[in-house]
Amino acid sequence: MKEIAELHAAINPIETLFVVDAMLGQDAVNTAKSFNDALPLTGIVLTKLDGDARGGAALSVRHVTGKPLKFAGVGEKLSGLEAFHPERMASRILGMGDVLSLIEEARKGVDEEKALEFAKKLKSGKSFDLNDFKEQVSQVRKMGGMASFMDKLPAQFAQAAGQLAPGSEDKMVRRIEGIINSMTPAERTKPELIKASRKRRIATGAGVQVQDVNRLLTQFEQTQKVMKQFSKVEWAS
Repeated sequence: MKEIAELHAAINPIETLFVVDAMLGQDAVNTAKSFNDALPLTGIVLTKLDGDARGGAALSVRHVTGKPLKFAGVGEKLSGLEAFHPERMASRILGMGDVLSLIEEARKGVDEEKALEFAKKLKSGKSFDLNDFKEQVSQVRKMGGMASFMDKLPAQFAQAAGQLAPGSEDKMVRRIEGIINSMTPAERTKPELIKASRKRRIATGAGVQVQDVNRLLTQFEQTQKVMKQFSKVEWAS
């Protein structure tokens, strides 16, 4: 603590942010108090909020230091650092999810031009193919993966999704992308071409079993039916 205090005096930084691991829980309080006594902290960063922790430590650390929480870490990349919103954290702690942050992530991750093209395609009644299916799946990855997506949903929905093994959702997304990438352009446009021999070739190319290819095609058919219903909806001008 003496060394870091001397370092702080020599550098004289504009901001001195205390980084708290959200998974520490109440253990973060003693650490926060020690650093607050040694340094003139200007704010707090709460990390690992993309894990199982709800962030209850935020309340205790804020109370002990009296300093504002400025940022929340929801991933390992710079894009995973977002401004802290007290009302959203309160909803998260109470198990109500953080739907506003989810919407913001969706707006950042989705290519608006592609989304408009997709909407026009649905409106025109053109068939939803495997290229479209892959694009929709890829959008989930751009939003931080299924784990990040589910983490921001209200507790009752997140618990239902939590029945899947940790990391299995993102593994599934990567598998889907790999299988579709192993198809020819014609197969992606006309999935009905994919018979037994083609399935074996696609499975070998993607490094999966034929059953995985069958499962993807079944998922695609179900999604395609939903998209057909969308195309019948009266679109507002």
